[in-house]
Amino acid sequence: MPQLTDDPGRTGTWMTPAEYGASRAALWTGAVVLVTDTDGRVLVQSVDYRPDRLLPGGAVDAGESPAAAAAREVREELGIEGRYPRGLAVDWIPVGTAGFPPETRFPGEILHVYDGGTWGPDRIDAIRLPAQEIIGIDFVEPADLAALMEPGDARRALAALRARINGSGPALLEDGRPTTPTALDRLGVLRTRRVPQHGTWHPGPVPAHLPVRGHSGWLFAPDGRVLLLVARATGAAHLPAPKAEPAVAALPLGYRYADRGALARTAARLTGLAPAGDPAYARLLATPEQVRELSDWGPAGPQEIAAVHAARTQLGLPVPPRTPPTELPEQGLRW
Repeated sequence: MPQLTDDPGRTGTWMTPAEYGASRAALWTGAVVLVTDTDGRVLVQSVDYRPDRLLPGGAVDAGESPAAAAAREVREELGIEGRYPRGLAVDWIPVGTAGFPPETRFPGEILHVYDGGTWGPDRIDAIRLPAQEIIGIDFVEPADLAALMEPGDARRALAALRARINGSGPALLEDGRPTTPTALDRLGVLRTRRVPQHGTWHPGPVPAHLPVRGHSGWLFAPDGRVLLLVARATGAAHLPAPKAEPAVAALPLGYRYADRGALARTAARLTGLAPAGDPAYARLLATPEQVRELSDWGPAGPQEIAAVHAARTQLGLPVPPRTPPTELPEQGLRW
């Protein structure tokens, strides 16, 4: 910042307050809120003034903080009281962005994305829309945002959702793109629809009379995180096969019914990673909760996660803190 003076005989880098004020960029400020339901779907609004969907939110008024604006907008648009102090992303939206009529003289915008949390049925049932502007809401698959929203809005919403899953603080974005992409950003997770697995959870081994239609493993690293595979071409995330990597102490965790058979889960402790055998997949370590947030397991999801943590305890492994999922080296490793 240059030094300020009103002395007309100044030399060097001095500026008058008026000169300095005129030199600063003027930008709009906005605030939106990212809300999901218990299945990990994102709340979007239909409005009466444009065809695409929006997250709840809007402009920050003069003298208003972005967090206060977020709470006010949710109250005005959805009839829900709340506070949203946790930021997920801050996005710089450049001049020339589509969607702003020329007469607005859009100067660019700094837009704050806040975490609205996960809303259960009671809170969703309490939503009351205003008489005008908001004409409907939907909870949609993250992968569907690109088809429903303006491109920049969809990029921003997905980046904010990935930042929530990462758990490492707000993402800094430029036109919806992270300035420092994480593994989830680089691999584009959640850009394709998650495969629903909504069958009832049953603990223990699969009964002998029930055919196994699929089998995957909760394979634990020494720090309590688990192995996760992400398809590089699609960003789809899923658990590996139970014998995908060297592991010991296998436990039959449980199963779900599917196609007149069972989708079985096994828990085991990894002893290492073999060299990557399929370049189409990235291997990540993630917490069990992050795996769940990247999956569509329906109402039985909490039961499976509880079983996973019980198995982790039985295997003598620690509770992992939430950190961004880590991509593992292709050459493999041993613990």
